[in-house]
Amino acid sequence: MGKMDDARLTTLPTATGGIARAAYVQASARSDVEPLVKRAGLTVQQIRNPDIRIGVRNQIRFLNLVANELHDDFLGIRLAQSFELRELGLLYYVQASSETLGDALQRAARYSMIHNEGVHITVRQGRDMSIAFEYVGVSRALDSHQMEFFITTVVRGCRHLTGRHLLPSGIKFVHRRIELPSEFKALFGCDIAFGSDVDEVVYPGAAGQLPLASADPYLNSLLTKYCDEALSHRRVKSRAWRLNVENAIAPLLPHGQARIAEVSRQLGVSPRTLGRRLGSEGTTFSTVLDKLRFDLAKRYLQERALPISEVAWLLGYRETSAFNHAFRRWTGKAPRQAHSDDVVTRLPLARSA
Repeated sequence: MGKMDDARLTTLPTATGGIARAAYVQASARSDVEPLVKRAGLTVQQIRNPDIRIGVRNQIRFLNLVANELHDDFLGIRLAQSFELRELGLLYYVQASSETLGDALQRAARYSMIHNEGVHITVRQGRDMSIAFEYVGVSRALDSHQMEFFITTVVRGCRHLTGRHLLPSGIKFVHRRIELPSEFKALFGCDIAFGSDVDEVVYPGAAGQLPLASADPYLNSLLTKYCDEALSHRRVKSRAWRLNVENAIAPLLPHGQARIAEVSRQLGVSPRTLGRRLGSEGTTFSTVLDKLRFDLAKRYLQERALPISEVAWLLGYRETSAFNHAFRRWTGKAPRQAHSDDVVTRLPLARSA
C-alpha cells in the first residue's frame, strides 16, 4: 500500500469496534459469520483483535448484515442491553468519576470521538437536558442498529451512574420504524418518535444535577488529561461531500424537498459549487439521490406493515407509479413482488440513474 493510500485511510472515521465485536460473538453462536465479516469489508483479525480500530462505515454495514442473518431487526438494542459498560474503558471512568450526571454526559460528549470518530454528541442543559447525536463522515440514512445501540447505552449509563431508574422524557430517532416491541417500550419507559429530524434522548433538567456515588474529583482531573491527550489523535474532518449530501437529503425526501437548490443552501454552498465538489468524487447529485432512494426502499420494504404507497411517499415520490417505475429500473422487479418474496436484503446495488 502506497503513502497516498495510507493517508486516505487515516482520514476515514474509525471506531474501537466494540459494537461489531459484540455482534460477531452473538452471530458466531448461530451461524458462520466469516462471510458476513468479508462482505462488510473487514477481516476476522480486525474483529478478534480489540486493539485494532475499524471503519465506522464497515461497522454499520456489519451490524446490518448480522441483523439480517439473525432476523433480528432490533440487534443494536439487544447488544446494548448486555454490553459491559466498563468495556468503554477511559470513557467510562472519566464519566463515573464526575460529580454529577450532567458533568458525566458532558464528558461523554467531549470524548466520544475517542471511541467512535463518526459521531458528534451535543449535551444541552436547561429546563430539559438533551443528548443529541450527529453523524460525521458517515451516512446516517443507512443505519439504525448503531444509533439504537448508542441511545440504549445512554439510557443504561444514566441509570448505572446515578443508581436510579431514571426515565427519559422522550427519545427521538431519525430512522423510521412502524412499531417498537413492548419489551423495549418498557426498557425505555417513555414516548419514542421515529422519523424525527434528530437522534436524541431528553431528560428533565433536574436530572443533570443528580450526584454520582462514584465521584472522585482528583481521579477525574487525571483522567480528563488522559482523555484530552487521546482526543488530540482522533480529530477527523470529513471531506466526503457525497455523505454530506446524503445526510441532508434523507430528512427532505418525505416533504418532496430533496432538490439540489435546497441541499446546497443547507450545506452553505451554491448548487454549482456542490455539483463541482460531487464531480471531484466521481458522482452527481442525481446519482446520490437515486442510490439513497434505492437503499432506503430496501429498508422500508422490510417493514411488512408499511404500504407500498407510504414507501413511495417516504422516498419523495408523489405518485406510487413513479416509485414502481424506479424500482423496476433498479432491480427488474416490482416493489410489491420484492415486498412479498422476502428477497429485499439480497437485492443488488442500485444502478446509476
